Amino acid sequence: MQVIKIGTRESRLAVVQAEVVASYIHRFCEGKEPQLVKMKTTGDKILDRTLYKVGGKGLFVKELDRSLREGSTDISVHSLKDVPMEVSRDLPLLGVSAREDARDVLVLPFGFTELNPALPLGTSSPRRMIQLGRLFPQMEIKSVRGNVQTRLAKLDGGEYSGLVLAAAGLKRLGLEGRISRYFTVEEMVPAAGQGMLAIQGREGEDYRYLEGFFDEKAACCARAERSFVRALDGGCSSPIAAYAKITSAGNHMGVEDSGGEEVLNLTGLYAREGSREYRTASVAGRKQEAQRLGEELAREIKNFA
Repeated sequence: MQVIKIGTRESRLAVVQAEVVASYIHRFCEGKEPQLVKMKTTGDKILDRTLYKVGGKGLFVKELDRSLREGSTDISVHSLKDVPMEVSRDLPLLGVSAREDARDVLVLPFGFTELNPALPLGTSSPRRMIQLGRLFPQMEIKSVRGNVQTRLAKLDGGEYSGLVLAAAGLKRLGLEGRISRYFTVEEMVPAAGQGMLAIQGREGEDYRYLEGFFDEKAACCARAERSFVRALDGGCSSPIAAYAKITSAGNHMGVEDSGGEEVLNLTGLYAREGSREYRTASVAGRKQEAQRLGEELAREIKNFA
């Protein structure tokens, strides 16, 4: 029996996500036994400052990357939205899962049915902050750090009137009942990769046993979203968002002669650093051109932002 060591952050959500991969290996990969290796990352330790002030999303993967390189783990499981846009060649992204709900949601304190304007709305990302400023202009928007349970404790303890979180994380934790409102992807453009799990491995290793876990449509969407953000040099300090979906084709949204192929529709959001004003735009094309579509939309939106 070959033991497959799965690196994961030690937060409850990260462990639940790693267990999704472990379950797949246990059920479908004969001769392989999954084992979780939990670790606290630098990003989990620094909770008194916003991420962009201390190094960005890379702080959530540094320790997992080191473990992979040293051979202490065989794969790492991440929320794709937490994976930096530039990935080391020796530690490639092997693939992504089918997408969970990509939407952002509003969570209110227990027993409340509406926001209290005397208390701030809590969120951890510049992307959400600028969009919430337009949706709730009367509300103070304040940063909140920590894992989901820590944030919910602060909310229920009276520090915030509401939190904005990812639907996918709450659903995976069995906390769907805490959701008070779903924002449409038009109201709140999601983070690139939101709702997808990514598996990272070592260059040169044989990972064919994971092929059945990966989702081709989600991979196309991820490629478009991440190429859009990468083309804008996007990191945690830049309010950037991207959401792609694949629909049936035909002559759709200006995509001519598609021959019945499926069409990828990509929406992007961009705000220059330090600005509270933002622009959204969309593009559509063949899903096989996902990377080019992301780059094309980035050029268009940057010229008019």
